[in-house]
Amino acid sequence: MAMSFLYKSDPVRGALWAERFAQHMPELPFRIWPDTGDTLDVRYLAAWEPPPDLATHYPNLEVLFSTGAGIDQFDFSSIPENLPVVRMVESGIVNGMVEYVTLAVLSLHRDWHTYRQQQQEGRWQTHRVYPASSRRVGVLGLGVLGRAVLERLGSFGFPSAGWSRSPQQIDGVECHAGPDGLQAFLERTDILICLLPLTDSTCGILSQSLFDQLPRGACLINVGRGAHLVQDDLLKALEAGQLSRAVLDVCEPEPLPPGHAFWTHPQVALTPHIASMTQPETAADAVLDNLRRHQQGLPLIGLVDRTRGY
Repeated sequence: MAMSFLYKSDPVRGALWAERFAQHMPELPFRIWPDTGDTLDVRYLAAWEPPPDLATHYPNLEVLFSTGAGIDQFDFSSIPENLPVVRMVESGIVNGMVEYVTLAVLSLHRDWHTYRQQQQEGRWQTHRVYPASSRRVGVLGLGVLGRAVLERLGSFGFPSAGWSRSPQQIDGVECHAGPDGLQAFLERTDILICLLPLTDSTCGILSQSLFDQLPRGACLINVGRGAHLVQDDLLKALEAGQLSRAVLDVCEPEPLPPGHAFWTHPQVALTPHIASMTQPETAADAVLDNLRRHQQGLPLIGLVDRTRGY
């Protein structure tokens, strides 16, 4: 029976995927939505948002790939339960996230935002420079991205800790787990980095009750999802001095509406969800590797556990 691979996302990136597939797996026809060909031939689908009625229109589909690192944009009620779903795990996403978080942490650690404001005011004022060893960083979420971020930050000498749903062990990192370990993790964290997947249990986790457990004057970096953050609670925490600054790459909704407080807030640095993006060449290579693994009956990298939501 004939088989094909269908790509449903940015067509410009899709053209680069097509070149990669032609080079490394020419025997598998590659199609870019809406050119589906015979839908009965589609065995593999890569999408940001899958088409509706997968079971009806693509009955022979064997694997659904997300073109991004997250899968919270998927409506799993419309995806057959027996269909493997694979999130994107590729070096471009990891490297981009490490770069962004390192930039954000160093800018907070070295008072870059303060000096930028002073420049705009025409004010020349120095502030004490503290060693990295005095600034404790903590990462919520110890997946591939969280581990890579902690490894890089540790190289600067920041005391590093991480929190995850289940116990983890990482050399040089103080690991905490589960609800019982969250308070101790927060109490020792001066710069908090959110890299959690968005699930029912993590939605709204960045709230007043969490902020109150951080040391007074702590900073927040959210590179997870906008729905992790309770926006009004962040504004209150900044106003009260419980938090001193926030770097936000994700918001809810995106983009923020005109006039939203985050646009002009002096203690909030805002970027438009650009911390980490899939690189088309390395993303295509990651999917090609998974296709080979699938054909050989090997475990797929990034396979989603639906019971956990990631």
